[in-house]
This record gives sequence, structure tokens and C-alpha cells, in this order.
Amino acid sequence: VRWMMYWIVFALFMATETFTDLLISWFPFYYEIKTAFVVWLLSPYTRGASLLYRKFVHPTLSRKEKEIDTYMIQARERSYETMVRFGKRGLNMAATAAVQAAAKSQGVLAGRLRSFSMQDLRSIPDEA
Repeated sequence: VRWMMYWIVFALFMATETFTDLLISWFPFYYEIKTAFVVWLLSPYTRGASLLYRKFVHPTLSRKEKEIDTYMIQARERSYETMVRFGKRGLNMAATAAVQAAAKSQGVLAGRLRSFSMQDLRSIPDEA
């Protein structure tokens, strides 16, 4: 449970840090403060991640649980529809490519057979 709390808080920190890093990275000792914060989150003595999770993350997730469940159901339905749509499109593209390849190879094959048959006719001696 402790590691789950740490990774959730750390993931939220990294997500927000991606955007805020551009704005406050010029601040003196920014990277040192960031490193100290991550060590504080990780340390079993300070239990920083557990403190932040229980004080902020868990209450927020509990309040928004129904909304999150609704979004998860919508995402599941949309992902299924999207996979079916892309699957159909992929099968159509594969079928079209196969038909085009067959048509091209049939023309090449007919040309080769025609050239072989002309050679065969020429190689037959005339019996006039």
C-alpha cells in the first residue's frame, strides 16, 4: 500500500512537473528542491507520499469516484468501437492490396505466358 501511494503521488508530481518545469526551472536551486521533494516522498521516515495521498489525493478521488467510473465506461465503449472501426479499415486495406497485387501479377503472368508461347511457336520448324 505504501508503494502504491508513493507511485500515485509521484505520477501526479511528474504530470504537473512536466508543465510547471518550463515556468519555474529558472528559479534558483529548483533542481535541488525537486530532488529533496522526491527524497521526502520516498523516505520511510517522513512518509511524505503517504501524507500527501491521505490528505489530498484520496479525498479527491473519493469525491469524484462516480465521474471517474462514468469516464472509464465511456472510454471502454469508445475503445471497442474504435478497434472495430480500425479493424474493418485494416481488413479493407488488406483486401484491396491483395486484389491489386493479384491483378498486377495476373497481367505479368499473362505477358510471360504469351512470350513463352511465341518462342515456342518460333522454335517449331516450318514444314511447308
